[in-house]
Amino acid sequence: MLETMLQNVRERAPLVHNITNYVTVNDCANILLACGASPIMADDPDDAEEITAVCAALNLNIGTLNARTIPAMERAGRRANALGHPVLLDPVGAGASSLRTNTAARLLDELTIAAVRGNVSEIRALQLGARATRGVDAALEDRVTEENLPEAIAFAQAFSQRTGAVVAMTGAIDVVADAERAYVIRNGCAMMGRITGAGCMLSAMTAAYLAANPGNFLEACAAAVCAMGVCGEIARDKTEALGAGNATFRTQLIDAVCNLTPEGLQERARYELR
Repeated sequence: MLETMLQNVRERAPLVHNITNYVTVNDCANILLACGASPIMADDPDDAEEITAVCAALNLNIGTLNARTIPAMERAGRRANALGHPVLLDPVGAGASSLRTNTAARLLDELTIAAVRGNVSEIRALQLGARATRGVDAALEDRVTEENLPEAIAFAQAFSQRTGAVVAMTGAIDVVADAERAYVIRNGCAMMGRITGAGCMLSAMTAAYLAANPGNFLEACAAAVCAMGVCGEIARDKTEALGAGNATFRTQLIDAVCNLTPEGLQERARYELR
């Protein structure tokens, strides 16, 4: 299954429109090129709608919202929906401010969202209206552990049932779920939390997997999450061998995504279907 998802990205090379935050926009562009897709960025409302029309997927990231990007997201999202293109929402920092929480909730209500990719705190804020997010990191009490894994799966599935979106809830243990099934993924490494943009890059890459695998959104999301986790492990090993730090890790991560083969992904992925 994983091999096919990645192979489709490489063969179809989808163009992904990203309305994303300016902290990580360059990383998102590079990770899309590395995985075999192509990026384009347009966040002016008069430009975003037209650009979305020529793309295969739309990635909405609320990390640096402003008065221009919110209507751009809404107009681009409506155009993508009209064309049947998948839309991914990354609710960065939902729960940390009313603007972020309310904007993400409105996008979920007004648009058809194919997938939501966020940490546990962000998903909880959208599901329960909680204000437990510490910046853009998951609050400690929200981390998925082996002990609370059944509850985390049930929570993700409830959110998916309410929104109709596949939920990729990422952290030390990743849960990718729809209303009926859930993938539990145990790839990745702690170093991924020591660079800016690991989550943003994953969201951009997941949008490419969605575009390249229509009709298989749950599997596409699971494959993207596995791929990023596997590449994080490869990058960590190479960084440690060099005695280097997080700047080198960031470069090694993008390189690992570029060099990942479908067979290598399947071999190194650690996941189970619940």
